[in-house]
Amino acid sequence: MPVIRLETIIKADRGIVFDLARSIDLHQISTAHTNERAIAGKTSGLIELNESVTWEAKHFGIVQHLNSKITAMEYPNYFVDEMVSGAFKSFKHEHLFEQKGEGTLMADIFNYTSPMGMLGKVADRLFLRKYMVNLLLIRNKVIKEHAETLNL
Repeated sequence: MPVIRLETIIKADRGIVFDLARSIDLHQISTAHTNERAIAGKTSGLIELNESVTWEAKHFGIVQHLNSKITAMEYPNYFVDEMVSGAFKSFKHEHLFEQKGEGTLMADIFNYTSPMGMLGKVADRLFLRKYMVNLLLIRNKVIKEHAETLNL
């Protein structure tokens, strides 16, 4: 099971960063290059504990649907979203927030299992892990930009 760990320092209050990270609307902005949009469940605003969202996006030239649910949340420290259904065999994305001086350390821990056994493992090594890291980095950049603008 591949694990992606990323850390982003953001010059903004932890509560602001936490809320932006769970914003359906900001997520759609950060994934505009994949035409990702919320089509069912919570489709705008801030997603809360036990709520789910179904995303539609185009990845690798294929329109895909992914349903995820917020399975744990403690404001403003962390929340967890887990795949209910979608292209992966499974995934769990932990979002952690720690106040660091006048800023926030936002950490992502993304555990996933690709479908198709050995073929999925080969895909991870060849391109999927890099693709997922890039999606998360773009998302984090958008969160950082918006948070730091709000924090002025």
